[in-house]
Amino acid sequence: MKGAGPARCRALLARRHGIGMARYILSRFGQALFVLWAAFTVSFVLLQSLPGDAVLIKFQSPDYGLSPEQLADIRAAYGADGSFLHQYFHAVWNFLTGDFGYSLQAGVPVSSLLATNLPPSLLLAGAGFAVASILAVLIAIACNLSGFAWLRGLIQSIPSLFVSVPTFWLGIMLIQIFSFRLRLVPVINPGPWEGLFLPILTVAVPISAPLAQILLKNIDEVLTRPFVPVARAKGLSHAKVLWRHVAKNTLLPVLTVAGLLFGELIASAVITETVFGLNGIGGLTKQAVDSQDVAVLQAVVVIAATAFVVINLVVDLLYPVLDPRLKTKLGAA
Repeated sequence: MKGAGPARCRALLARRHGIGMARYILSRFGQALFVLWAAFTVSFVLLQSLPGDAVLIKFQSPDYGLSPEQLADIRAAYGADGSFLHQYFHAVWNFLTGDFGYSLQAGVPVSSLLATNLPPSLLLAGAGFAVASILAVLIAIACNLSGFAWLRGLIQSIPSLFVSVPTFWLGIMLIQIFSFRLRLVPVINPGPWEGLFLPILTVAVPISAPLAQILLKNIDEVLTRPFVPVARAKGLSHAKVLWRHVAKNTLLPVLTVAGLLFGELIASAVITETVFGLNGIGGLTKQAVDSQDVAVLQAVVVIAATAFVVINLVVDLLYPVLDPRLKTKLGAA
């Protein structure tokens, strides 16, 4: 019976920890759903506020020779004849059931356009983020392992240079250097990976800059903590101290920034696809803007918001796993 007290305390602590984690997860899911609803609603209101009627702009041309009755039938087919609230709730229901509507310009379901254009954009964004992370880590390593103050200062200035470079200008410069000057990457009919090399660099360089800045700042902050001199007193080299003790303590802030940067990554991918003439969400968005294709634009906004929310939700859910202190706070809540 002596162990009954401690066992009961452990069970009570485990229960409180489980309740705290459940509340944390539910609150994060609730916030994610709210952000998605807000993104959908704001984009719907703005797109519906655009001047003119997109259906009439396309089909009222004399070349089609359509009567007013036929135009009314077309507007009804696209759901443009109802009131604002009717169109809003109809659009919400369609999105919840996976129906993105029909493209006004292409005359095909928006889902088929997304199925064609989304995978290349995901490949570009994923590869760009991976390369950006590698660049940020290499900059941080080179900066902290450099034995010369002037070289460290030079390396520390690289992120500031990267973050100030416009994406479209960087893409054009990379084409000039690697395609026209060095002739390493063909402009016309490049291979699958050759055609992605320059776009991936264009996406990765601006994203790597803030990652490297946060990484350098947190490494400098962690190096001032008391456990670092203790590790050095044990005979560990500077490189081993960085790898074994400093790296894991700098992960959480970098992870937070990485999640927030995903929205910028999507924007960079859209511009990059336009510069390099790639088939993807960027080209699809440009065509939809030019033709005022509301259904496509609404779907692109929702997909971008969903990707942003999912990435940040994953980061939030990883926090208690990576930081034991947060587990303790949740258990005490």
